Amino acid sequence: MMDDVDRRIIAILGADARKSYADIGAQVSLSAPAVKRRVDRLRASGVIRGFTAVVDPAAVGWTTEAFVELFCTGRTTPTQIAEATRRHPEVVGAYTVSGGADALVHLRAADIGHLEQALERLRAEPFVTQTQSMIVLSRLVERTLAPPQ
Repeated sequence: MMDDVDRRIIAILGADARKSYADIGAQVSLSAPAVKRRVDRLRASGVIRGFTAVVDPAAVGWTTEAFVELFCTGRTTPTQIAEATRRHPEVVGAYTVSGGADALVHLRAADIGHLEQALERLRAEPFVTQTQSMIVLSRLVERTLAPPQ
């Protein structure tokens, strides 16, 4: 069971996963070894699944993005959608959704031409019957999930 200190530790790591246990401890009034024990427990229980670098897509040249609704044949499973979308490097997220579409796919690409190629490959999946794309004009809010402090 998580307590308020665990939530604060998660929020701090969510903002900067490279913070030292000593720095975190100073913010939550614990020793570095106590913070480490808590982080180890949060990892073991699956609350913290890992640590990663957050890369700016523009810095690597992938400045075009879109959300694509996938409409699929009647017997398509979420597993089939997941397996297929993982094969496309431009796919940065894929979700089953309620409503008319069966899935929503988030794509990133270098430019419109690259996006079009990625869409053509996605449309070529045997279970895809139709797509509807929305190109992102600007990002208004983007954050990682961290419980409130």
